[in-house]
Amino acid sequence: MRTALVEAAIGGDEEAFAALIRSTGDQCMAIAYRILRDLDVAEDAVQTAFITAWRRLPSLRDPSRFEPWLHRILVHVCYQEARRAKRWSASVRVLDVEGESTPDEVMTVADRDQLERGFRRLPPDQRAVLVLHAYLGLTLPDVADRLGIPLGTAKSRLHYAMAALRSALEADARTPSLAQERLA
Repeated sequence: MRTALVEAAIGGDEEAFAALIRSTGDQCMAIAYRILRDLDVAEDAVQTAFITAWRRLPSLRDPSRFEPWLHRILVHVCYQEARRAKRWSASVRVLDVEGESTPDEVMTVADRDQLERGFRRLPPDQRAVLVLHAYLGLTLPDVADRLGIPLGTAKSRLHYAMAALRSALEADARTPSLAQERLA
């Protein structure tokens, strides 16, 4: 069914393209947010990617490859947004205090903050490989295909991303003990 929608969209059917966007929009937003780490910038990147996809749709050779093609466009737009921003702004959202709170069984807030700090230190190209591999669960050959890079480059970027995250987490873990030693 998706292939029929893609073929109709290639033919200029705006409703078919809108249906494709509705079916892939949430996943695209999740990818962009995980790469860019800023909700507003991610929304802009997704919107730009959809506009670019609509304009380039006639150049899509294989309608069955629409989703990887769209992801490639999205990741490249995310790279452009990251280069444009060059600096990260603090994103503070006010959370509703009302209601029942349940403990997070997976990670503590401190662990998530520590992981977030490490993730923000990664260059966008390493973030993209990590997001597509860890979040979407794609194999490295699929990641390389979606990003339009050689398999060895995808492996290298994933390796360096994991090493940088590991180093950042270890450095953050050592920091409190050094501060306590200075206070003593």
